[in-house]
Amino acid sequence: MKRRDPIEKVRNIGIMAHIDAGKTTTTERILFYTGITHKMGEVDDGTAVMDWMAQEQERGITITSAATTCRWKNCRINIIDTPGHVDFTVEVERSLRVLDGAIIILCGVGGVEAQSETVWRQADRYKIPRIVYINKMDRIGVNPEKAIRQMQERFHINPLVLQIPVGREDDFQGVIDLIHMKEINYGDDLLGVNYKVNEISDENREEAEQKRIEMLEKLSDINDSIMEKYLEGQDLSSQDITAAIRKGTLSLQIVPVLFGSSFKNKGVHPILDAVVDYLPSPADVPPITGYHPKTKAIEQRKPLDDEPFSAFVFKVMNDPYVGSLAFFRVYSGKAKVGSSVYYCTNEQEERINRLLEMHSNKRKDVDEVFAGDIAALTSTNIIATGDTLSVRNKPILLSSIDFPEPVISSYIEPKSRSEHLKLSEALNKLAKEDPTFQIRKDPMTGQTLVYGMGELHLEILMERMSREFGVKANLGNPQVAYKETITEQAQGEGKYIRQSGGRGQYGHCKIRIEPAEEGVDFDFKNETKGGVIPKEFVRPVEDGIREAMEAGVLAGFSMTNIQAALIDGSFHEEDSTSIAFKIAGSMAFKDAAKKASPTLLEPIMSLEVQTPEDYLGDVVGDLNARRAKIASMESRRGVQVVRAFVPMSEMFGYATDLRTMTQGRGLFTMEYSEYKPTAPSVMEKIIARVEGKISY
Repeated sequence: MKRRDPIEKVRNIGIMAHIDAGKTTTTERILFYTGITHKMGEVDDGTAVMDWMAQEQERGITITSAATTCRWKNCRINIIDTPGHVDFTVEVERSLRVLDGAIIILCGVGGVEAQSETVWRQADRYKIPRIVYINKMDRIGVNPEKAIRQMQERFHINPLVLQIPVGREDDFQGVIDLIHMKEINYGDDLLGVNYKVNEISDENREEAEQKRIEMLEKLSDINDSIMEKYLEGQDLSSQDITAAIRKGTLSLQIVPVLFGSSFKNKGVHPILDAVVDYLPSPADVPPITGYHPKTKAIEQRKPLDDEPFSAFVFKVMNDPYVGSLAFFRVYSGKAKVGSSVYYCTNEQEERINRLLEMHSNKRKDVDEVFAGDIAALTSTNIIATGDTLSVRNKPILLSSIDFPEPVISSYIEPKSRSEHLKLSEALNKLAKEDPTFQIRKDPMTGQTLVYGMGELHLEILMERMSREFGVKANLGNPQVAYKETITEQAQGEGKYIRQSGGRGQYGHCKIRIEPAEEGVDFDFKNETKGGVIPKEFVRPVEDGIREAMEAGVLAGFSMTNIQAALIDGSFHEEDSTSIAFKIAGSMAFKDAAKKASPTLLEPIMSLEVQTPEDYLGDVVGDLNARRAKIASMESRRGVQVVRAFVPMSEMFGYATDLRTMTQGRGLFTMEYSEYKPTAPSVMEKIIARVEGKISY
């Protein structure tokens, strides 16, 4: 079967931004103008195609990333619309892992906001070329120049402004295209379909010529061909300029900037042109690198249809009609219905029964997928987010995704005993969909604990459990997901000996533990010599240490940032077993951890508060009382923006408190930043609370 589109005519892009900057509204306009939908969906009305979940329509926010496909200028554009709320940052992370380019939307009034910085850093991590669309040019107080200045200061980038807004606020009419030197005017056309492309008016010509010179000078700095023609006074064609902008965008040297008002249907067409002209096709992306699952040899796959098949699963979701759906990006080769695919992560093979092209929550069957495609397959329970798909005789294992650690936890129990099994099944399905949602047993009480990225995250998941799985559960008050670590080096010894007639149990080991490098959860080395412990018992010692780390020595929280080394021990020819050495490893770790000056770690959140100036003193005073560290304060047209770092434990109920302090006019966004040691006085209270010495 011949592929549907040449790979050079494919674009895999994501739309990302701070909450309420207009991602879904922009996507809805793109679907309308490309003919996918015949009526524009609106977020406020609950009719957005990409916000298909009931909770999304009720709350007016995007919760899960939605994929769709459209066409523009003979190109197939695969789009993923992602959430802006920080509780669902996992959706952005996994989408960026498989995308080639991105549209970053900024609010023309708010400029660079907290989550704007987060998604920018995420895109930086994956080296994704992007264009910036400054939205809401029709809003009162819009200031695109400030947004561009903030981009330079906070992102440390070189923005290339390709347009001039024609009017602003209520007078926003369209844009001037500095490449073709034309004025795109949307006038009073409510749908934005019958716009006019005119010569630049006399009143705007001088500014347009000046801005074009600035654009060409910036391009000259990164492109020798443009510089040569510009300095010699030669005419630069629009093709020359477009090619130079594309080259600079793909090399991450520049970021094209566009303007518009998606809600008013003005400025969306040039975004589609920019996606085609400046963002990469799968052919522009370097070959994907992985390794052979058995030999560990480095493997590469070029984005070609005749290469061995390789794909990456970036999302698994439960579909009420087809069961489990696995979304994947094809990096090389092709696969068709009826062929077999090899899951490298768990070394299993499965036949492909259905391949689907997704349009939000709707789907279209396809017979075959090719390099560069994003699609879905119906799957069994053996597939998970982060798995690599390939062929058995040419396997490759691609790097997985690093997801942030959950920061809050709650106890959960079914409302009736008969629903224990249903609750367990529902929780496991939700955890498989969302790697930042975790389920654990409390080692002290045996109760089920659920972990998430925030109160909204857990609240949404409980709603989904009720609606999609018919399970009603009681969720306890949210608690902070503290962790434990060590601050010094220490040694410990574990000896497990049991003799009860017949063969006994004997395991004996000595270990050394010390703080690991930043970002390392756990590292283990075997430093024994002379066979004091046989090789087959080294892994059980490591397993015992890992198991002991799940319940720390201070207050039972899981431990992290630890490097352990097995340094000595002994064994018995007949009585030594793997179980005995696993128990000995656990005992040795607990012995060492108590000597290594253990401490508690608490999640620190990055907070941005917007408050009218009249309430600034109250807001800052309240933050200081919450142990916050103020990072910066700035003014935005009568609104003060306070950025701070604050412990998660101090932020429960903050939304209500902020509304009270500011008479309902204050806003805030918050995201996880890092784990940091707690103050000794706070640590004592937490330990005492866990031990039941004081109550909440």
